Amino acid sequence: MDRAKIDGVELAYDISGAGEPVVCVHGAIIADAFRPLLAAPGLADRYRLILYHRRGYGGSSRPPGPADVARQAADCRGLLAHLGVGRAHVVGHSYGGVVALQLAQVAPEAVHSLALLEPALAVGASAQAYRASLAAGAQRYREAGAAVAVDEFLRARWRGDRAALEHAVPGAVAQAVADAATSFEGELPGLLSWRFGEAEARRVGRPALSVLGGESGAFGPRFGETHRLLLAWLPQAEGAVLPGATHLMPLEDPRGLAVALAAFWARHPLLAGGVQPPRPQVGTAPTAVRGER
Repeated sequence: MDRAKIDGVELAYDISGAGEPVVCVHGAIIADAFRPLLAAPGLADRYRLILYHRRGYGGSSRPPGPADVARQAADCRGLLAHLGVGRAHVVGHSYGGVVALQLAQVAPEAVHSLALLEPALAVGASAQAYRASLAAGAQRYREAGAAVAVDEFLRARWRGDRAALEHAVPGAVAQAVADAATSFEGELPGLLSWRFGEAEARRVGRPALSVLGGESGAFGPRFGETHRLLLAWLPQAEGAVLPGATHLMPLEDPRGLAVALAAFWARHPLLAGGVQPPRPQVGTAPTAVRGER
């Protein structure tokens, strides 16, 4: 990966494809969760895909002390500026979805559209339980160590195990354990203190796609509740559901996710004249509902 120095931090990044710029902001634990998506047919020939490791993950540097959500959004904005990208489609998964929403609030000129893949929001009736589970995960990390905490984090969000993760992204297991301190100590306090609700959502003036895993409800109500609230709150919201997928949808169904994203971007082109969405590839296409409420 190439490296860019952004405000004293070195961020590792890769760029593939050509066309309208897309920046992918990964979630906690798995720095390369977007790798299978970027390899899906039909994206790289239409879009310039920017994948980077957030501070403290993978090939990026590990500065001392915690990093709040605002700092993470500033990193993303700084990387885009370093690459000469004035405006991009932004895709955020889990914690990365929170970073994407923060970026849209503080630097709307840099965000053309938002794709939110089950963002890590504590909203609605499930908010208190979600915050408690995050705090419990941090406690388990301190008591039982990185390997145990990573396993439990994954089991609470998808049906796969370490072998499935390693198959999807070789080397991801060891990297996740190595990055566990960043996840549980470096950025969790910032997530717990960050606030986002209806008032903040109403101020996000960009087209936004909320993507829900069709089987995420098996792991609790918060995924579906967050999806419904985003569709109700965001002024330009659209919804898509990936049948059979859970929270780690970029690993489970990269082809279906690529179809949903490309169709969304084609409806909201950044460049004059727009782009055509790729035809669905082998696999199950997502169920998409435009403007669903």
